[in-house]
Amino acid sequence: MTRRRIYLDYNATAPLLPAARQAMVDALDAANPSSVHAEGRAARHIVDQARRDVAVLVNAKPEHVIFTSGATEAANMLLAPNWQMGRSPVRYSRAYVSAADHPCVLAGGRFPPEAVEVLPVRPDGVIDLDALSRALAAHDASQGLPLVMIHSANNETGVLQPMREIAAIVRAAGGLMIFDAVQAAGRVLLDMSAGYADFLILSAHKIGGPKGVGAVVGQSDLLMPLPLIKGGGQERSHRAGTENVAGIAGFGAAAREALTGLAEIDAVQVRRERIERMIREAVPQAVIHGEGAGRLPNTVFFSMPGIKAETAQIALDLAGIAVSAGSACSSGKVGPSHVLKAMGYADAGGALRVSIGRDTTDEDVEAFGTALQKFIAGRRRAAPRERSWTRLRKLE
Repeated sequence: MTRRRIYLDYNATAPLLPAARQAMVDALDAANPSSVHAEGRAARHIVDQARRDVAVLVNAKPEHVIFTSGATEAANMLLAPNWQMGRSPVRYSRAYVSAADHPCVLAGGRFPPEAVEVLPVRPDGVIDLDALSRALAAHDASQGLPLVMIHSANNETGVLQPMREIAAIVRAAGGLMIFDAVQAAGRVLLDMSAGYADFLILSAHKIGGPKGVGAVVGQSDLLMPLPLIKGGGQERSHRAGTENVAGIAGFGAAAREALTGLAEIDAVQVRRERIERMIREAVPQAVIHGEGAGRLPNTVFFSMPGIKAETAQIALDLAGIAVSAGSACSSGKVGPSHVLKAMGYADAGGALRVSIGRDTTDEDVEAFGTALQKFIAGRRRAAPRERSWTRLRKLE
């Protein structure tokens, strides 16, 4: 009998929701949504409905949602020096990002490397607001305006950024405020009407939709970057290329589910807190990174002194439990966490990330705790044998 595996890696990708899968299947035979015949109009209706669903998730206007191939494309689209306000050109001469941001943000998009300034974060993972204020105060406005892109919630630690405080600083400096809300969407309430963001970046597969679909959501479509992908007039000429109708349909269905799921988020946090207690029961010296800051209700990022994260990850995987170790955003490679480095931690074996969702059960949580306990117990039993082998080798 095959043992049921337990998936605790929602921050990497959330399992595809049944509603999203069905929406995609229903849309697979859709025509080109740019066609004017009945079949094309039916496809356009699917895209427009999904646009409305994504807009409702973040309380934005549907006409301000632009679909992309994912969050990385969305970031590259917005991280651009050349914009237009209607027909008038607007230039942003420098991009400001945080040291704990996702690699697609740290890469700087269409800005040259020398025009990207990386801002520090505090030991709890929250951006250093004083450093942000100083950087913007020193910005040379004669060369252009400042553009700031910061994550709303960190993908590794789950640490939430003070979006309103950040936005107030950026607004006072006359800058553009963009939040990478990929991890926050569907886990905390986002509200474009509150005015703290000029743009949000979203990703379908983080909320139970398909991979390969994302969105840029703006306060308006008056101020927009010059297109990253040029061609036809799709997405109101902001992003060329025939729309991925099936993927967009899945995104819309996932957005609807994510919005209703916000009512269940307290139960997710209760399970996360149970996971943290079990970690400390197994390893009292464990460090939960970002613990002192506000965090996503579903994320635990922790280190166990003397234990490499990859070793623990493999042991848990063999026990049927999927978690992440280190950073897994570079072609599946596991390496030192740039987020921990930004927070001031020397890499001493990395950290494990457990990220859960609404479908995670109490039984899943208990199974994780049991597997971790067994792994730690096995390590302790093996320690005397390892010390004996070391002594034997020294005698030889």
